[in-house]
Amino acid sequence: MLVPLYEAVYERLEVGSSSRLLGLGCGSGLALLMATARGASVTGLQAHAPERLALARERLLPGAWGTRACAGARLTDGGPADIGDAAAAATTTATYNLVTAFEPVGCVAGDCEGLAEALTAAAPLVGPGVPVVLVGWGPPERCATSSVLQLATKLANPLRDGAGRWRPALRDDLEEVAGRAGLRPDGSGRVACPFGYADTDNAVRGLMSTGLFDAAVAATDPAQVDKEVREALHPHRRRDGTVWMPNVFRYLIARTV
Repeated sequence: MLVPLYEAVYERLEVGSSSRLLGLGCGSGLALLMATARGASVTGLQAHAPERLALARERLLPGAWGTRACAGARLTDGGPADIGDAAAAATTTATYNLVTAFEPVGCVAGDCEGLAEALTAAAPLVGPGVPVVLVGWGPPERCATSSVLQLATKLANPLRDGAGRWRPALRDDLEEVAGRAGLRPDGSGRVACPFGYADTDNAVRGLMSTGLFDAAVAATDPAQVDKEVREALHPHRRRDGTVWMPNVFRYLIARTV
């Protein structure tokens, strides 16, 4: 669903055969796959999500999809502490000229702090002036999915620990992360990324897979969360049974110094 965002960023930065991309929080590897289709060499890091990393390996490692186009891709299971290990397995120069962090921040308490830490750890792998792409949710009033995600906070209130729970995106979230990581902002943009699902069952599975409802499930039970998410999705259900939620995401291009 974030394909329009990936395309906009890659087009703006002219990603191609000379690009050596480090993807932080690469997830299931779709963004990296799109970069390799443009000729880029890619390295992806993903921690605490073995299922998603397994899918990324299926997509990107030699033999995926019956092609050798992604033979140069490298994937590492880990977070900031493992980035140094990725350098040894990266390109012969062990440096990157593009860093992406496509996991949107600004909807979970504490996600900005974790991203700043990862960016700081990645600094030794890049030179000065290298673009670093940060992504966040747009204003809640322009993101239909925000009304559904608010349920995560409502249902998790009994825990009252604040960590890992939904919060409204703030205007300067991305600039704050860039500042903490010692990066210099150098342009931004907004991209429409609607969330579309074949039916309500698909929508529930997709939203639950984000992890944003984990605290809610722990505080109540899966059946209650499932019921309330379905009710929240009702206004976004169209006559043909599909679920459609317009959203806007923002990206910031910052540069190393």
